[in-house]
Amino acid sequence: MDKILVIDDSPVQTTFLCSILKDDYELTARHTAQEGLQAAREGGWSLILLDVVMPGMDGFQLIQTLKADEATRYVPVILITSLADVQYEERGLVLGAVDYVTKPFNPAIIKARVNTHVQLYRYRTQFMEQAMVDGLTGVANRRSYEERSIARWREAVRFGLPFSVCMFDIDKFKVFNDTFGHPAGDRAITAVAKAASAHFKRSTDLFARYGGEEFVAVFMGSVGETAYEFMKSVRQSVEDLHIPHNPEVGPWLTISAGGVTVLPKQEDNYDTCLKMADTMLYDAKRFGRNMVVWYGASGEQWREK
Repeated sequence: MDKILVIDDSPVQTTFLCSILKDDYELTARHTAQEGLQAAREGGWSLILLDVVMPGMDGFQLIQTLKADEATRYVPVILITSLADVQYEERGLVLGAVDYVTKPFNPAIIKARVNTHVQLYRYRTQFMEQAMVDGLTGVANRRSYEERSIARWREAVRFGLPFSVCMFDIDKFKVFNDTFGHPAGDRAITAVAKAASAHFKRSTDLFARYGGEEFVAVFMGSVGETAYEFMKSVRQSVEDLHIPHNPEVGPWLTISAGGVTVLPKQEDNYDTCLKMADTMLYDAKRFGRNMVVWYGASGEQWREK
């Protein structure tokens, strides 16, 4: 059931709105703008019904705050108010409201407008999710990675957490494709993605297809050696799939991985970290493939074999 947040300082008005919509939606009410903002940031809402005239921060100020916040900017907001002048309606729509309803309102009209905007939000959410997913493997695509990796980096900076980034790809994949054909290559990429993604279960983890047979992973909280051991288990899980490779390459399809763990500071740059991970991947291939090479925050380096 879709969740709707009602922000209105009038208990009578709130009760009336909830009575109209309670059979179709899960409703939560807050009676001040600050309480409403806090609830909105908790996420999961399909729509916000926002009163304009409230003490302290009014609805116009609150919608500006909601639209400026990454966590709430895409949630549709319907403004509900006794201010019927067209200039107020124009202001609300310019600030980002999807609709503007004046009091007193007809229950049937409210239900119809709420239903329309909830449906539109569902379609938009589905479209955005599909746009962020790799069509072949079902994991995050490069666009998703590029948007979310910087957010993870900033979180690590803000909370002072170790930050790890790893790049890996399938060893001698061109030879694999030439030997078994492109359909088999697509199946192999999908199998590798599934095996690797099973390891990245935390909400702060990010695993994505970077392009072709190459993948990238971002995770926080693990010191260098722990991150290295973790990626060894990812590498092993791919080898354990026992996907036959060209005999001249080896018995099974494998991956090489390179990564780095840092303690990022405000003045540091994420791209530098990514380039270091790419250098470690190059070293993994140079040292013989089917291995993980890792660089730690204090300059330590680990590699298999």
